Amino acid sequence: MMAELRTKSQITIPKGIVSKLGLAQGDKFDVFERDGVIHLVPVAVYPKQYVDELEKEVAVVRARLKDGTQPKFSSVGDMMNALEKK
Repeated sequence: MMAELRTKSQITIPKGIVSKLGLAQGDKFDVFERDGVIHLVPVAVYPKQYVDELEKEVAVVRARLKDGTQPKFSSVGDMMNALEKK
């Protein structure tokens, strides 16, 4: 598929690719060049506060794994069953 560089360095992504990847207006992309090839990688952007909260949760789980107090599950189903019992 061909695309044309327009004013303000804009390119229209072909509709078939947009549909196949489920892209929508406003989606964000990481854009970089490597070995003469331009890459567009869709990314999810989250508020900093949300990412900070996730990092705190991950730190707690890592500490629990280290001291042996974090339960380990062999499947997502097992984890969901344990959470439902609480």
